[in-house]
Amino acid sequence: MSALEFIFERMPSITTVLSPPHRVRREAPPARRIALFTGNYNHVQDGVSLTLNRLVRYLLNRGDEVLVFGPTVESPPMEHAGEFVPVPSVPIPGRPEYRLTTHVPRSVRRRLEAFKPDLVHIATPDLLGFKALRWAKANDVPVVASYHTHFPAYLKYYGIQSMEGFLWKAGRWFYGQCEHVYVPSLSVAAVLRVHDIADGLRLWERGVDISRFGPQERDLAWRRSFGIEDDEVLITFVGRLVLEKGLSIFADVIEGLHKRGVPVRSMMVGNGPARAEMERRLPDTVFTGHLSGSELPKAYASSDVFLFPSDTETFGNVTLEAMASGVPAVCADATGASELVQHEKTGYLAPPGDSEAFLDYVARLVRNAERRTRFGEAAIERAYHYDWDAVLARLRYYYEDVLAPHPVAAPIAPPAPDLALVSA
Repeated sequence: MSALEFIFERMPSITTVLSPPHRVRREAPPARRIALFTGNYNHVQDGVSLTLNRLVRYLLNRGDEVLVFGPTVESPPMEHAGEFVPVPSVPIPGRPEYRLTTHVPRSVRRRLEAFKPDLVHIATPDLLGFKALRWAKANDVPVVASYHTHFPAYLKYYGIQSMEGFLWKAGRWFYGQCEHVYVPSLSVAAVLRVHDIADGLRLWERGVDISRFGPQERDLAWRRSFGIEDDEVLITFVGRLVLEKGLSIFADVIEGLHKRGVPVRSMMVGNGPARAEMERRLPDTVFTGHLSGSELPKAYASSDVFLFPSDTETFGNVTLEAMASGVPAVCADATGASELVQHEKTGYLAPPGDSEAFLDYVARLVRNAERRTRFGEAAIERAYHYDWDAVLARLRYYYEDVLAPHPVAAPIAPPAPDLALVSA
């Protein structure tokens, strides 16, 4: 039995934990000043930056003031939300598209002090995050953190597993200084608890824009523009083309299907340092590069199977977008996807790193159109439970729980649990 299985076996019913005995409709929280510190806000378009920009827009629309601090590049690819204060940074060795803060100049500190935040929210436990934590503690400003990237899970892909103990030790100290730690899934909370990070955990899931992603975006003409015929089964990956996304498993599956004589087409949506290696291994795969606007929803909905073998996700935004698009997903049975994908109902969950299991599950879907349709319809229904407004409103009420500990307001939607109450 795995550690996760052991923990979940001992957890109380998720339904019991998430469903309060009654709901209380209360006034919305008052406007606040929030200082947000992050390692990526506009220089790489990924799940972290997209989530934080959506959060800032939501807060601004409700009257809050938000000041964002983080590294950036000269011509960032994203148009960011709100006011952004750049800090000096350098490219991260081996991953130059990402940046690492080198120091926090006095001018940045003065800007923070002039802003006089009510709350400091730290999204990345890097040098900037540690500096923000130190400043907040020295100035008696409450601090919360959100857990976006499961860094310890990345180490095996870069041959530096020896650093895992140090990362967890630093994480215990860092998150132990925060009033709340917002986690995107119960599976991530379980992993943190195993490593003695338990105090103040709160569930803050991610949402999906169901007005943008849906089966209505399926476009056969779009598929044909890439040379994919209407009757061909298309298997798609969406995400950063980096080792830790399980790209080798994706390639193993496509190669395995061809060896078995199973006729399929494949597509990889996204860019990253591993693209050249994937193009070498999969010469017949369509590589679209980064897609945005109306193109991305078409890519999802025009696919027949979504294959996402990553075992390093904290939530799985792309998996949820695929589900909303009516596409059955085959994912790693790991943090993130294990709570989104319902095994043998909306898709399949395969043991992480097990190429043969992934291959068998994908083959089942490729060979059975009725099953793909049935799973896809169930996936849409499942995705509708993740509404962005409710997700973001929850975080705003969490902020108020820190700033005004005595009850002032409760979400109109049922609140998520204090995960410290979830016994491990």
